[in-house]
Amino acid sequence: MWAMVDADKLKLGKYEFTSRLFVGTGKYATFPLMAEALDASGCQVVTVAVRRVELDRRKESLLNYVDPQRYTLLPNTAGCFNAEDALRTARLGREALGLDWVKLEVLADQKTLLPDTGQTLEALKVLVKEGFTVLAYTNDDPVMARRLEEAGATSVMPLGSQIGCGQGILNPLNIELIVENAQVPIIVDAGVGTASDVAVAMELGADGVLLNTGIALAQDPVKMARAMRLACEAGRLACLAGRIPRKKYASATSPMAGRIEQTKK
Repeated sequence: MWAMVDADKLKLGKYEFTSRLFVGTGKYATFPLMAEALDASGCQVVTVAVRRVELDRRKESLLNYVDPQRYTLLPNTAGCFNAEDALRTARLGREALGLDWVKLEVLADQKTLLPDTGQTLEALKVLVKEGFTVLAYTNDDPVMARRLEEAGATSVMPLGSQIGCGQGILNPLNIELIVENAQVPIIVDAGVGTASDVAVAMELGADGVLLNTGIALAQDPVKMARAMRLACEAGRLACLAGRIPRKKYASATSPMAGRIEQTKK
């Protein structure tokens, strides 16, 4: 079983991973707790908000607790509310971290933290021209997902629900439609509250899940990180295995006709 998971790799541009769980670095009580949770999650990609992190490793920084030999950092433009700020932040991340990929996140307002899809699309087109590998965060709109893909997104990242709300996948049908029509990897991002949310996303056909709050603010972040890891693996295996069709009526496990014939003999 585990060999099957290891052989099932996720490719994002020049990057390749066996873990399909992406984990953020915000909201943890301490950096050592964050490091322990990252380890338990089994993730290979760790997201860092460029605007909110101390990039100088000589000072106290979360970067001192993320082993670059073990994890691939994914800079993100969290905290940006227009295309101009997102572009500036992405370029700063590339300069400071030496990485040519970015999670593009442009938000509409402070209250909902929902994506501003128009500004996201505008920023995406520029970043693609500048040679970035862009993972684009967006809402769960299949039309916008297609437009981002057509504009050059390496991956489209539809939300499950609002950032940090823990409500899980509110619109599974739309996620399924996005996955069905996409030619690029789909990574569900935002809204995960517990392990079953991750399993649902993966069973819908998502190529990965990105989360932060669901682990960082759990009562036991390390145990929850391990649960998220197992759920991601289980959901992916279930997707590859193919679920049985949903039926209106019951279907007997042991056919009655066969049992009757055997009884008569």
